[in-house]
Amino acid sequence: MIQALLSLSAWLLFLLTLPGTLELLVLTGAAIGHRLRPQSLFESPAELPRLAVVMPAHNEADGISACIANLNASLQYAPGCQLIVIADNCQDDTATLAASAGARVLVRHNETERGKGYALDYAFKTLLAENFAGFIVVDADSRVDSGFVSSFQLAFAQGKQALQCRYRIANPQASRRARLQYIAWLAFNELRLVGREKLAVSVGILGNGFALSRTVLEAVPYEAGSIAEDMEYHLRLVDAGFQVRFLEAVTVLSDAPNQGANAAVQRSRWEGGRFRLMAEHIPRLFMAVLQGKWRLLEPLAELLLLPLAFHVLLLVAALLLPLPIVQYYALAGLLLVVGHVLLAIRCGGGGFAEIKALATVPFYIFWKLTLMPKLWRNARRNAQWQRTDREGL
Repeated sequence: MIQALLSLSAWLLFLLTLPGTLELLVLTGAAIGHRLRPQSLFESPAELPRLAVVMPAHNEADGISACIANLNASLQYAPGCQLIVIADNCQDDTATLAASAGARVLVRHNETERGKGYALDYAFKTLLAENFAGFIVVDADSRVDSGFVSSFQLAFAQGKQALQCRYRIANPQASRRARLQYIAWLAFNELRLVGREKLAVSVGILGNGFALSRTVLEAVPYEAGSIAEDMEYHLRLVDAGFQVRFLEAVTVLSDAPNQGANAAVQRSRWEGGRFRLMAEHIPRLFMAVLQGKWRLLEPLAELLLLPLAFHVLLLVAALLLPLPIVQYYALAGLLLVVGHVLLAIRCGGGGFAEIKALATVPFYIFWKLTLMPKLWRNARRNAQWQRTDREGL
């Protein structure tokens, strides 16, 4: 009886992790040998499209002035573009400070529909009445390259309809947890996007540093109200036949929270929202793929791949169960994860500091396990938009 239960558990772990393992294998293989290819500025046409940089902000008074100053420096190289802050349900001086820093400000108050997705939808619908050709989304705690906005202009001028740039952590040196999160972002936010771009599928939307054309927003309004609104909207975008391309020449940077409580809030909200999205959309996507909508196969595979910490934990559990064929699979899956992470570090320009940080992965996984009650709560309900405090902001 016990042997039968152990075998059943091993096969269950195999089935739970196999889609994610295959997704990692395909994307890692596609990204091997990749080198950064800066955008060709000599291809710039005589006229570039007019873009709006949309900054959703909820109680960001502490850091929004610096963020606007940074973006204004980039806007100097992007004639005709404009920065618009959407101050959403703020209880502080976000709107006043944003206007004083030189941004145009839209103010929104809605006690029922609260969240970043609702704020963006309001901003897009307001600004579509004006002559903007596209919209770039930048969070209010970010920093960008000087050529950030002009690179999006060029990409839109070359016919792109939806774009996602590199999204990195700015302060990996702040703590061991920040360093590990930096590595995870190199994998999730860059290496996998490189793989999808090479496979000619939609790379995804990361919530910061993405852009949508007028054509896209008119066809697929940004009506996404969950915590994982970026992934929710991306599913609708792919279902409608659009493809998000990877703009790898520029980067948006954001600080990771250093204190345990702040980091816990951020991770539990993000991953709880992802688990909720998985529960709501995997069955529908699976049926759509069976009906021949093959463009939804990769988004389905992305949802089936658990966050790496949980994926590794399940593979380790499978390795410990006494079923040889599953043990061999689990060992191969764990080696694939190691290769995936090392390739992400290499492609992202990391070095010895990142390699050394990998020794603390078991502690990071244990910390993630302590967040399970919060993850479960956020997966069961639509948590409100809550600013994550970052030390120094």
